[in-house]
Amino acid sequence: MSKLKIAFQGEPGANSHIAIVEAYPDAEPMPCATFEDALSAISSGEADLGMIPIENSVAGRVADIHHLLPASGLFIIGEWFLPVRHQLMAVKGTRLEDIKSVESHVHALGQCRRIIRKLGIKPIVHADTAGSARDISERNDKSVAAIASRLAAQIYGLDILAEDIEDEAHNTTRFVVLAREPKWAAQGSGPLVTTFVFRVRNLPAALYKALGGFATNGVNMTKLESYMVDGNFFATQFYADVDGHPEDKGLAFAIEELKFFSREFRIVGVYPGHPFRATME
Repeated sequence: MSKLKIAFQGEPGANSHIAIVEAYPDAEPMPCATFEDALSAISSGEADLGMIPIENSVAGRVADIHHLLPASGLFIIGEWFLPVRHQLMAVKGTRLEDIKSVESHVHALGQCRRIIRKLGIKPIVHADTAGSARDISERNDKSVAAIASRLAAQIYGLDILAEDIEDEAHNTTRFVVLAREPKWAAQGSGPLVTTFVFRVRNLPAALYKALGGFATNGVNMTKLESYMVDGNFFATQFYADVDGHPEDKGLAFAIEELKFFSREFRIVGVYPGHPFRATME
């Protein structure tokens, strides 16, 4: 039986790669250069699933995904929370005092400001964390370090000079698992999350009225994001996560009310809530 192929954005050793290894230990991770490439690999059938970061507890939402995901026509079938641990790494034999600059993804540099300041080194933005590790291993220059994962250090044969250098211990990324077909989790099978996108009708207080049903029916909304549609300042699409299954009585009533005030509504996924959610409560 062939291995499950799971697409991710980034190079081998990226945090998305680690999330795949943790969530699907027997799968084959498939690196893709961009989010668009990863989504199109799933759509075309080249990959079975995708592991895509959607938000981070320090950096906030992953900007591209909120407009790419609804347009992709893909479905969320699961989620994964990954504590992010950054390592400072360099080519073998490098000492901390040799380093003049450090390369990594803009978010990783921003999440490790304290050590960068302490060492007095120059931060240089790179496309991604694992890519910066690969680059410095190829250049073999002891004056340059990278911030990436422990897995990236192993893959590219680098020495870790300082461990777990992130400023915030709570640094966690939430990923969604994407598939071509919807696969709703069974009602009553444990804590569930329903994700949907919608656009309200152009009426006064339409959003307020559309969301009123969630309050009156006691439904917990854990996420509500807005973003422009096709670059139009006045066309806003909303992305939401709520607790529960669409067939639960309260959520069914809330969705019915939402649909009445919406011109578009689509459920993107109904999937098990990751155990990490319980720790947040």
